Amino acid sequence: MARTRSKPEPANLNWDSESNLLTWLATCVSVLSFLFYYRNGEVLLYGDAIAHINIARRVFDSRTPGLLQLGTVWLPVPHLLIIPFILSKRMWQSGAGGSIPSMASYVFGVLGIFRLVRRALARTDQIEAPARLAAWTAAIIYAANPNLIYMQATAMGESLYLAFFIWAVVYFSESLWGDRRALTKAGLCLAAACLTRYDGWFLAGAMAAAVIVLALWPAPREESKFTRPTKAAALKFVLLIAAAPSLWLAYNGIVYRNPLEFENGPYSAKAIERRTQSTGNPGHPGTGNPFVAGLFLVKSAEDNIAQSEWLQRTWILLVCAASVGAVVIRSRKSVSTALLLLFLIPIPFYALSIAYGGVPIFIPQWWPFTHYNARYGLQLLPLFSIALALLVYFIAQIDEWPSRVRLACTVAILAIVAASYLSVWRAVPICLEEARANMRTRTEFQKQLATLLEKLPADSTLLMYTGDHVGALERAGIPLKRTINEGNHRVWKQPSDVDGLWERALADPSKYADYVLAFEGDPVWQAVHDDHLRELVEIHVTGQAPATLYRAR
Repeated sequence: MARTRSKPEPANLNWDSESNLLTWLATCVSVLSFLFYYRNGEVLLYGDAIAHINIARRVFDSRTPGLLQLGTVWLPVPHLLIIPFILSKRMWQSGAGGSIPSMASYVFGVLGIFRLVRRALARTDQIEAPARLAAWTAAIIYAANPNLIYMQATAMGESLYLAFFIWAVVYFSESLWGDRRALTKAGLCLAAACLTRYDGWFLAGAMAAAVIVLALWPAPREESKFTRPTKAAALKFVLLIAAAPSLWLAYNGIVYRNPLEFENGPYSAKAIERRTQSTGNPGHPGTGNPFVAGLFLVKSAEDNIAQSEWLQRTWILLVCAASVGAVVIRSRKSVSTALLLLFLIPIPFYALSIAYGGVPIFIPQWWPFTHYNARYGLQLLPLFSIALALLVYFIAQIDEWPSRVRLACTVAILAIVAASYLSVWRAVPICLEEARANMRTRTEFQKQLATLLEKLPADSTLLMYTGDHVGALERAGIPLKRTINEGNHRVWKQPSDVDGLWERALADPSKYADYVLAFEGDPVWQAVHDDHLRELVEIHVTGQAPATLYRAR
């Protein structure tokens, strides 16, 4: 009997040798860049990176340990992911433990961009050359960005949020191709994004609206190649992503007696902005003006991808060309348009946050001609990566053009990317430049403090406000449980907690602490500067409030 020839297996669009190769390449870039910045002492340049590591550390290293040490304002997922990697004192002191989740997220983000583009542009189960080329283009543009490469080597949350953002879109798109479990996976990624950055709340709302419309809108009469979510699946998706913000609101309501403590509490961006304006400052650029605020985000995004203005404008023109192509070219029209729309979501979010939420972005080219939060521009990196990849794909689909013309156009696009990234490397990535500029005096100050604190007896107790200079304790390797700090305040005790450890220590330092470290103007300084404690040493560094070490008993 003749044996029938079996049909070839369809290509695995989710994982194959190309995905495996890309994962290893991204891992090598991540590890080598971390080692480079670690050796140069630039992993802990950002004050926020130091804060993230020590918020995670105090969950188990504190006189009052527990999950309530996660605090408010910053969302909990980044800190929870850091905790296992800083159990080691060495990993905590060096900052390496805080970098590991960011590095892993970078690799996942690269792989997600690749999978998203390749799956969306594959016409059949077999991957065609144009789709493969576009996927590699998107992955390389994302992975090779100098600013992302630096940020993923630190404990900052940019690469982590971007990974959740990208994979939420990956699974959402795959749910449209018939994967019934993908929508739930998208919901889980969105829930994690909502507990990583507040950007995720806006993203979740936009994607929830899209899913609801797809589930309730009447299907077209002609047969569609997309799979619409059922009403039950849409409801499950909405409830899943709504659970994360609800959990955070409930946590703030129960612990802080204010569900919006993170938004309008004393440590919120709005409160910081109000304190700044009380000194006569008119506010940051874009205050009350969403259009100007959006321009600052776009400009910061341009600064993250290129140094010269003509290269920056070229990127914008290429994104516009890709958008036009997504609308005009019918091949995979709806998919490519949807991808671009989803990755445009950061623009309205940051425009509103800058205009009305007290969130500033400063860039060196525009007033006030300095650096602050320029890293927020990285939120548009997936948009740039996918837009240029789509443009490469569209060019490959123009059969009327000779092959050499299509090749020349593709090479020109890649040359623009290479020239842009080389210009950033030559001028120093703006995220690294910002960290160096804003932490120069603080880093020197904390080094001097650490040298001083290392000389204290190993069993001594220190009363200190850690909000500004917890990095000194980290550098000195002093466990946080040896300190009495503001984290020992029981925030659920309203309006005050006279029996709390922090309050009792401030009222009578010599009864609870061996030494007191006060920074001019902080709560400890206000409590002890009239107590006639024995002053041991005073440290002055330009740009920082003077620090005084007292002997309490």
